[in-house]
Amino acid sequence: MVNNMARLKAKEIRAMSPEERRKRLEELRAELARLRAMAAKGLLDNPGRLREVRKAIARILTVEREEELKRLRSRRKR
Repeated sequence: MVNNMARLKAKEIRAMSPEERRKRLEELRAELARLRAMAAKGLLDNPGRLREVRKAIARILTVEREEELKRLRSRRKR
């Protein structure tokens, strides 16, 4: 099963609403768990997919943190 859901660019992630990002993060974490289980059983067809999903999760978390810091900085300037 080839799924392009994880091939996210930071620009695409920033364009999402916070709720969309949380939903996508949840989906990716579930997929990562499923892929890890498959890998443990030796059933994984595309091991590179694990890396793609991990990196997509990291990108989402990075954008979330950037926005959190931006909010905190804007409060501090007032």
